[in-house]
Amino acid sequence: MTDMSTAITRQIVLDTETTGMNQIGAHYEGHKIIEIGAVEVINRRLTGNNFHVYLKPDRLVDPEAFGVHGIADEFLLDKPVFADVVDEFLDYIRGAELVIHNASFDIGFMDYEFGLLKRDIPKTNTFCKVTDSLAVARKMFPGKRNSLDALCSRYEIDNSKRTLHGALLDAQILAEVYLAMTGGQTSMTFAIEGETQRQQGEATIQRIVRQASRLRVVFATDEELAAHESRLDLVQKKGGSCLWRHNSSLFTLQKLSFGRFLQQLIQKVRKSVDGRHSKP
Repeated sequence: MTDMSTAITRQIVLDTETTGMNQIGAHYEGHKIIEIGAVEVINRRLTGNNFHVYLKPDRLVDPEAFGVHGIADEFLLDKPVFADVVDEFLDYIRGAELVIHNASFDIGFMDYEFGLLKRDIPKTNTFCKVTDSLAVARKMFPGKRNSLDALCSRYEIDNSKRTLHGALLDAQILAEVYLAMTGGQTSMTFAIEGETQRQQGEATIQRIVRQASRLRVVFATDEELAAHESRLDLVQKKGGSCLWRHNSSLFTLQKLSFGRFLQQLIQKVRKSVDGRHSKP
């Protein structure tokens, strides 16, 4: 009889660095992978059986990409090409669940590299289960920032060594983040805190609803916010920074100030109306 408690769950948390990306069309077309970093997790424990390699791309690294990961053309000159490591890489990931942040980016590059070899290597999702940790985070925290740095801050995970993007370091950090996201306890803490805040603020919310006029303020939906965050995550992941997010604090302050202005305006209108009704 098979003991179900001995079933092995093998996950590979993976990240890549590349020569760059296209803003129009397929993001991987004409570019190459220059670093693969992968961390093995078995039954929610990091094993130390990692996969890490730098690759010679036979093309120059875009300046924008170099600014993100700091991997220079000269450093890659004596490194193996993808064809030299592909069999070892396939043996390492085959049959595992791949956990990747913004998986479409890395899987797109991997499948593109497989195709260039003309060896009829199938698409990655035919021999691996692919889990996008970014999609998981968005379901847990809709409308919030869910970049790797933002999640590290949310779960209090040290990422101080992440001054530049590096595939292995990012994979190690993502493994910690993903285990925290899917562990239950942290999620329960967020749920309890959210319920407590809802209960504490319920009376205040009800008073505002009773006093408010029918003036309706329309904000972006969760789907619209998620789509916006998706684009910003892609820009920040391989661009290193995002000017729009630099202004996010100012935007939030402006939105809050506008909300207070509307509330004060509504109160003044209602007082004016009540004053007229009270006159003999």
